[in-house]
Amino acid sequence: MSVRPSIAAHEPRGLLGALHSMGQTLTEILQTRGALFAVELREEIERRKRMLALAALGFAFLHTALLLVTLLVAVVFWDTHRVAAIVAMTALYLGCGAVALRQLTAEAEASPAPFAATLGELDQDLASLRAPA
Repeated sequence: MSVRPSIAAHEPRGLLGALHSMGQTLTEILQTRGALFAVELREEIERRKRMLALAALGFAFLHTALLLVTLLVAVVFWDTHRVAAIVAMTALYLGCGAVALRQLTAEAEASPAPFAATLGELDQDLASLRAPA
């Protein structure tokens, strides 16, 4: 059986020991923050992919439906008020588009900043490093 000496016996004491310990702590902090950043980056990429796919799918179906509704309204009013029907449908689509763009802008402004958790942790680390011991 071999007896393992304690780690503390091999660490130099004094200033060099303190610097070594501080370097290890800093390395661990950077590894932890880097891992957090990597996780947040992967989550953000996956979230953006899902949003893009859903937006494209929704756009395709809604566009097709709007074209068919416009065609139906134009056919129904073809003999009487075809121009008025087409103008009314155009105004309706413009209004809906404006509302959708306004909502998109509001959501974009209200969404949290990417990597907020990582930046918050780094801010806390800096604050604790600057605090007097």
